[in-house]
Amino acid sequence: MSPQKHLFQLPEEGHYLNCAYMSPLLKSVEEAGIAGIRRKRNPALVRQEDFFEEAETVRAKFGQLVNGDPGQVAIIPSASYGLQSAISNIPPGSGTHAITVSEEFPSDYYSLKSWCTKHRKDLVVIPPPESIPEKGKIWNEQLLEAINPDTAAVVISSIHWTNGTLFDLQKIGERCKAVGALFIVDGTQSVGAMPINVAAFQIDALVCAAYKWLLGPYSIGLAWYSPFFNDGTPIEESWLNRTNAENFAGLTNYVDDYKPGAARYQVGEYSNFALLPMLHAALNQIEVWQVANIQQYCRQLAAPLTNFLVNQGFGLESESYRADHLFGFSLPDGLDRSHLLTALQQNNIFVSLRSNSIRVSPHVYNTEKDIGALIGVLETVAEKRLMK
Repeated sequence: MSPQKHLFQLPEEGHYLNCAYMSPLLKSVEEAGIAGIRRKRNPALVRQEDFFEEAETVRAKFGQLVNGDPGQVAIIPSASYGLQSAISNIPPGSGTHAITVSEEFPSDYYSLKSWCTKHRKDLVVIPPPESIPEKGKIWNEQLLEAINPDTAAVVISSIHWTNGTLFDLQKIGERCKAVGALFIVDGTQSVGAMPINVAAFQIDALVCAAYKWLLGPYSIGLAWYSPFFNDGTPIEESWLNRTNAENFAGLTNYVDDYKPGAARYQVGEYSNFALLPMLHAALNQIEVWQVANIQQYCRQLAAPLTNFLVNQGFGLESESYRADHLFGFSLPDGLDRSHLLTALQQNNIFVSLRSNSIRVSPHVYNTEKDIGALIGVLETVAEKRLMK
C-alpha cells in the first residue's frame, strides 16, 4: 500500500503521528459534511426516506467491517453512550463482580463502576505486571485467570488506549462464554485500523467512537450488540426506533414495539444530515483500503522506529502483544520527558502523552519522512543525555 496523504489536507510542514487522539478528515469526508450542511438550506428537498436509507447503509457497512449482523448495529453519539446502553442492561442478579484493567479509558471505567455501585458488586481491576519483558503476555494471563463463574461482565478496550497493548480478545471471549459472563469491548482505538471479528471473538457488545480510526467526525459512532441485548432497555425513547417510524402521518398511533435487533439503542436524531454522510464517506474509504492493509502499512512504516526504540533502551511492549497502528514507549533512565516533549513540539511532531507512555499512532497519511523526523528528535535528545 502506498502513502495516502493526497486524500487528506494535512500541512506539509507537520508530522502528525497522533490518529489515536483524533484523525484528520479525508477530503471526501469533509466534502460530505459540507454538502450535508448545505442540504438544510432547503428542507423541502429532505425526503422522509432520507431519515432512514443512509443510516441503513452505514449500519450494513459497519456490520461487514466487524463481521456482525447489520441488524445488530446501532448508530450512537459517543462510545460512552454505547457503553452505557450495554452495561446498564447487564442483569443485576448475575455474578458478584465485574472486571476491567488498570488505567482503562475513563468512560469505560466510570460506566462499569457506576453499575457495580448501583448493584453492590465488586469492581475487579487487573493491573499490569511491573516488568516490560512479556508484560502483555502476563497481563493477558492474569486477566484470563480472574474470569470465573462469579464474573458478571468483562469490560475492556480492544487494545490498551495508552500504549497499544493487545488483549487476546478471542481467548477472553471464549473464557467469558465458558463462565456465563458478558464481554463488552470498547473498539474505539482499533476498529477501522485493525481487524476485529465480533463472531469469532464472541463479543457481546462492541462500541466505537467514529472520530479516531473510523476517520469520521466527532459526536457520532457505531456499536454492535449481540442478540442478548435485543429485549433490553434503551437510554432514550426515540420515535425513530419504533416500528411505525416510517409512517410520518401515523406517528401518533403509538406502538410498544421497537424495530428489530439493536435499533432500540440508536440515538435520537441519528439521521444527522451532516455527520452521518461524513461517517458514510469514511467507511467507504476504509472499505477500499481494507483494514488488514492499513495495519500492514503501519507495521512497515513504524518498523525503523520500533527497532530504534528497542536498540536504544526505550521501554516498548514485545511485538506479539503490541498493535502496529498505536503503541507507547517509556523513556530510558536519565532522559528528561519535558525536554523530549519540547523538542517534539519545536519540530512539529505530534504524538500524545498518555499515563507513562509516549503514544505514537500512525496512519496511511504518514510517510517515512514522519517516522524519520521522530527518530531524529529521539536521537538528539538521547545524545544530549549521554553528554551530561
